[in-house]
Amino acid sequence: MAFFDVDETLISAKSMVAFHDWRFRQARGALPSLDEVVKSAGPGASRAELNRAYYRAFAGTAVADLAAAGRQWYDEYRRGAHAFVPAAVSALREHAAAGHLVVLVSGSHHACLDPLAEELGADRLLCTELRADAAGRLTGELARPMIGPAKAEAVRALLAETGVEARDCFAYGDHSSDLPLLQSVGSATVVGEDPVLLGHAAREGWARLPASAGPWRGDAGAGQGGASRSFPRSPSLR
Repeated sequence: MAFFDVDETLISAKSMVAFHDWRFRQARGALPSLDEVVKSAGPGASRAELNRAYYRAFAGTAVADLAAAGRQWYDEYRRGAHAFVPAAVSALREHAAAGHLVVLVSGSHHACLDPLAEELGADRLLCTELRADAAGRLTGELARPMIGPAKAEAVRALLAETGVEARDCFAYGDHSSDLPLLQSVGSATVVGEDPVLLGHAAREGWARLPASAGPWRGDAGAGQGGASRSFPRSPSLR
């Protein structure tokens, strides 16, 4: 399996921020701004607390409406000249060509990630799961967060479910919060220049890829934006 963080690893933006800003513009101020959401978490809020404050702002929104908004946002986002990280997208395609199961792992949510996962041809998506009531409206609470150590926990659960050995797997991430994810597999790749991850890469011999942004290229082959690598083929788990 090949596990990919999403924000600033496969796409150049932070999807949660970009999506919220897009919804705020669409609503013409009827929704709280991102600054207001951050303030609602309180001074000195942790990353986990900020994450929960973000999702609390969805309370009362119909799941179907959020999903539709996510597709509209992604359809606009994907057209940007600097929307993707070509080197990481190329690596994803090389893993898929080798028969590896491709798994996206992100603290973002289905509304943002489902259309991206479909376009990239990902096999599985491990992301933040939101609670909804019987009427199909979001409560603002989380059924499962997916940040920091939770990513590695989700990876280990999937490996146990499928019987795949961690040593035979790959992971890609751009931020120090992805460290547990990268350490949970046999082969890790740092995307970009995070100093914490680069320190681990130097000590542990991890691969590196540039985080330079570029457009979507549906016809792009292996090696787009970075050195082409050959991965061992494996039996399909699809």
